[in-house]
Amino acid sequence: MKFFMPFQVYQEEGCVHSHAKEIGALGSRALIVTGRRSAKANGSQADVLAALSESGIPFDLFDEIEENPSVETVMKAAETGRKAGDDFVIGIGGGSPMDAAKAIGMLIRHTDYTWEDLYRADADSSSVPLVLIPTTCGTGSEVTGASVLTRHDKKTKMSLPHRIFADLALLDGKYLATASDAVLRNTSIDAMGHMFESWINVNATDFSRMFVREGLRAWEMTKDVLLGRKKPDQKDYDRMLYASCCAGMAIAHTGTAIPHGLSYILTYDLHMPHGAAIGYFQEGYLREADEKDRGALLSLAGFGSLEELHDFYKAVCGNWEIPDEVMNRTFECIASQPKRLAVPNFRCSREALHRIAFGQ
Repeated sequence: MKFFMPFQVYQEEGCVHSHAKEIGALGSRALIVTGRRSAKANGSQADVLAALSESGIPFDLFDEIEENPSVETVMKAAETGRKAGDDFVIGIGGGSPMDAAKAIGMLIRHTDYTWEDLYRADADSSSVPLVLIPTTCGTGSEVTGASVLTRHDKKTKMSLPHRIFADLALLDGKYLATASDAVLRNTSIDAMGHMFESWINVNATDFSRMFVREGLRAWEMTKDVLLGRKKPDQKDYDRMLYASCCAGMAIAHTGTAIPHGLSYILTYDLHMPHGAAIGYFQEGYLREADEKDRGALLSLAGFGSLEELHDFYKAVCGNWEIPDEVMNRTFECIASQPKRLAVPNFRCSREALHRIAFGQ
């Protein structure tokens, strides 16, 4: 059994300001990678700029990261950093900017790499130093080595075959305060899915399940917020971010499983939010699992049955109807991946996968 977390994580109020010196020590010029709006609205971008100013570190800003970032956007950002001489990267936002920042850091480190090298398994995975600052509560990307990018050539999303970890992860719950209800709901469902998939997983260990137990303890306390029964306060935001981080640490050890694989084409074809897409398959995934594992997860998450989980998902994410054409392509895509089918800790036959995908 192995435990490996190669980064520093801080969660506290004013986190970026408190660790400005550590940010400044990572390099001489920063590339800030983020989206167009949210980092400005929630104050995280201003906090980073103040921290860099305090350390006298110049920077370049790339704020064009879209939801589910493409390899084309990542290449454009990397070229910005290469030309400017940036020697470390700061990713601010949800999973999209943070996943993009990892790939960009690898491309800046290797100036001769093209986007194809990102998907070359034998390529050198090293990156320039990375700071990751989450402003949503689901991805956990700040504490994982995973980077998932959109491949328009294949009309889906695909993970890089590399593990690129941040040097510094800075978590401040105040950045969630300006997030919409939809963002909080979808990203929290993503965190729940991470914990379910890392538990029902051949790679699960006592360490990874420790993070699931702790993460679901915090996550369960925010369900009334997700259901719209309670207005969130700072404690709720902190719990949501903490649960997401714990979930990220869990999948950093195990990887994700069937629901994540099934979600990618739904996101690409239907523009379905990532959290809603992976949440769509969680009930079916748990139904196929060992009864003991299913019962443990439902209990930890505060559900009395699969039916309660089903109703919760519909209340939080809506009642999605997936066209047969899209679901068939999704099913066949995963059915053709033996490595993905080997991840659950139950035998995921073609028939079991069909039940998970189609709810039958």
